[in-house]
Amino acid sequence: LRAAAPRCLSAPWRTPRAFSSETGPTTKKSVPYQKTLKEEGSGSGEPTRPPPSSAEVVVVGGGSLGCQTTYHLTKQGVTNVVLLERDRLTSGTTWHTAGLLWQLRPSDVEVELLAHTRDVVSRDLPEETGLHTGWVENGGLFIASNKQRLDEYKRLMSLGKVYGVESYVLTPSQTKDLYPLMNIDDLYGTLYVPKDGTMDPAGTCSTLARAATARGATIIENCPVTGIQVRADDFGVKRVYAVETAHGTIQTPCVVNCAGVWARALGRLAGVHVPLVGMHHAYVVTERIEGIQNMPNVRDHDASVYLRLQGDALSVGGYESNPIFWEEISEKFAFGLFDLDWDVFMQHIEGAINRVPVLEKTGIKSTVCGPESFTADHKPLMGEAPEVRGFFLGCGFNSAGMMLGGGCGKELAHWIIHGRPEKDMYGYDIRQRFHHSLTDNNRWIRERSHESYAKNYSVVFPHDEPLAGRNVRKDPLHEELLKQGCFFQERHGWERPGWFSPGGAAPVLDYDYYGAYGQKRHKDYTYNQLLGDEYTFDFPPHHDVIKNECLTCRNALALFDMSYFGKFYLVGPEATKAANWLFTADVSKAPGSTVYTCMLNKQGGVESDLTVSRISPGSPSSPLAPAFEGDGYYLAIGGAVAQHNWSHITAVLQDMKLQCKLLDCSEELGMMSIQGPLSRVVLQEVLDTDLSNEAFPFSTHKITTAAGCTVRAMRLSFVGEMGWELHVPKADCVKVYQAVMQAGARHGITNAGYRAIDSLSIEKGYRHWHADLRTDDTPLEAGLAFTCKLKSSIPFLGREAVEAQKAKGIFRRLVCFTTDEKVPMFGLEAVWRDGKVVGHIRRADFGFAIDKTIAYGYIRDPAGGPVSLDFVKSGSYELERMGVTYPARAHTKSPFDPDNKRVKGFY
Repeated sequence: LRAAAPRCLSAPWRTPRAFSSETGPTTKKSVPYQKTLKEEGSGSGEPTRPPPSSAEVVVVGGGSLGCQTTYHLTKQGVTNVVLLERDRLTSGTTWHTAGLLWQLRPSDVEVELLAHTRDVVSRDLPEETGLHTGWVENGGLFIASNKQRLDEYKRLMSLGKVYGVESYVLTPSQTKDLYPLMNIDDLYGTLYVPKDGTMDPAGTCSTLARAATARGATIIENCPVTGIQVRADDFGVKRVYAVETAHGTIQTPCVVNCAGVWARALGRLAGVHVPLVGMHHAYVVTERIEGIQNMPNVRDHDASVYLRLQGDALSVGGYESNPIFWEEISEKFAFGLFDLDWDVFMQHIEGAINRVPVLEKTGIKSTVCGPESFTADHKPLMGEAPEVRGFFLGCGFNSAGMMLGGGCGKELAHWIIHGRPEKDMYGYDIRQRFHHSLTDNNRWIRERSHESYAKNYSVVFPHDEPLAGRNVRKDPLHEELLKQGCFFQERHGWERPGWFSPGGAAPVLDYDYYGAYGQKRHKDYTYNQLLGDEYTFDFPPHHDVIKNECLTCRNALALFDMSYFGKFYLVGPEATKAANWLFTADVSKAPGSTVYTCMLNKQGGVESDLTVSRISPGSPSSPLAPAFEGDGYYLAIGGAVAQHNWSHITAVLQDMKLQCKLLDCSEELGMMSIQGPLSRVVLQEVLDTDLSNEAFPFSTHKITTAAGCTVRAMRLSFVGEMGWELHVPKADCVKVYQAVMQAGARHGITNAGYRAIDSLSIEKGYRHWHADLRTDDTPLEAGLAFTCKLKSSIPFLGREAVEAQKAKGIFRRLVCFTTDEKVPMFGLEAVWRDGKVVGHIRRADFGFAIDKTIAYGYIRDPAGGPVSLDFVKSGSYELERMGVTYPARAHTKSPFDPDNKRVKGFY
């Protein structure tokens, strides 16, 4: 391989070699499949059939996702669907893909998505069509060269037991028995998954197309899209109206952008931002290797290389730290490849030779370097775009479009038909995970996409943070807290406090691309050094720092900067009508009240939990008290999910056509929370109002002054202590903060961050949305029935589903577990009850006040019956962490302050 790899100068990273349409793909650059769909084309350039005048859904892009989405739409009953492909099926990024399928990922939802893809290609399509898709089940082998990597694999193995995915941790010698050609000198161990395998892109997509057309779908090749017509309805809401092609216009209310690396250009036709970048992604195919037949596919994450079985040869590829960006994306690029840059690719050759030494004497048969699309968080872009109703995304799959295609195609089809997916797709939803200010920020997209690509094979640690795309959104206290040693986390572009280092300031510096592209790497980078301490599955070195923040809050008081929170106002003549429908709790109380509530979807799943405060109009209008006619409500929502809440509420208001507005004051207001048994003593010196239980009871709010500044004070807690939140105009935040810290100094006040909030809140039994509370969980399952106004006659979104579940019984339930052994847990641990797996942990942390590990997970009855509280209490439990089980105790109430006295001021 070394001899076969020519040494040549690399292309400059900003201006990579462009594809030359005159020369076309050469024999030296042929993909390793027996056939591609290019050979089946007519070459005429005319569409394979005329476009119809209308369709229920138009899918654009005939790669893996386009074909899977079309197939699943027809399976779910939508037959008037048209798939448009500008060239031939698979001609963009799908035709040259490696086609690997690994069943285990560090995400429960992704394990389910991958399982469905595997079922589609290995079972469903052959049964429906009688055709073989090209699925090869040769198994998968993950390589670990150190303890941390093997610990990560053991986490995957434990999660696999929940889903019935067969896997084994092998010793180096067992690995050698399985794969005799492998070098095991530097092996720590491996994870073997026998039923992993490989897909064939042409075979899979052509079979999907045949199955979809048999159900009524129309697939048109050689039919490029030239425009998308968008019209505003009577309420000013932009909606898809039609798709224009070079051969006619199709009227449709729904377009699905499955255009891969070309998705950004397609989005621009509709005024939709699609935050992805194109990169060169490569592998090489070796000559024949004796003894390689039937070997499993290999992923050596520490060498950042994969070895895919290709008959009697191997495909070798990986993820490098200096990938080449495709700057000028050509519309004419079809079944095309780039010249391979050996200076970039050679690192994979070295890793492959180390793992399978026979490769050093093996020639290269072909090189495959094609375009792929990559995103800022290495997750696909899916769901309805926030800018235009009816414009859906199914793109940006980060070279995983084949293996995620089946699961994601099914979810996207359900999304289009029913308005939401079946599974919790929050991590993929374009409306939810990027703030609208970031989706067209080219520097942020580029930096984050590079880092995600370069770290694709890195160990996934629970508390990792990005170094790219930082300092985009900073709250008013950022500089003040930075000076005091704040270690910041990034959420939704915001810099929020994570924990406070006693070693002093640790600023986040501009991204250095890990030294790639001639960039100079930062030296003595304190933030990066502290982040490196997080790279463990044990307790980190600063565990005691977080402990001190937590116990100071429990025993004295702590100040939490929560300014990144979303702060919205729902105001207008029909605001109460909207609030009654949106929120599960009765929030239409007198001004001054604050209510903890959920928002649900039609299926009864929890879209959000938040606080809603009834307010009076301000005069004059200000960010703290806007002027409005009618009724008004102030919504405070965790900053990481604020965009999701905005999108959900906006969509409901648009669908209901109500006369009210949603106003975003997140940037105009800061928010600090002062919590602990001494919070009243300290705040009484700062706030110009009586803080007694009688004058200022729990779950109320009022406008008052602090240090001469007007603030909105709310008596709430997210940590289980007596405390108040102060919502403050941004210009006054530093002044109010300093006044509180000065008053609290003699009482032992401390700054505390979100790592402390995570621990304190789980100890008290408070939920975290998108951890132990998701869109596929209901309030009844999550123990939040008290938030639902079921005793009233007021209808609310999701009420019918909740009432139906209540009548039928609860078949899964969120349970709190504690372990006496002080072992760190992070989620994904398997839950055993009486010797059977009944679920997995969604969220876990260490509770310092009770001095135990606390974990929350949903459990089921293996016999299929309802999960009652008696069922929970009667079992004997163990939690499996990295293959080791620990005895656990199940709790039906919070293990800390179960009578809820502390938040009410009773100590």
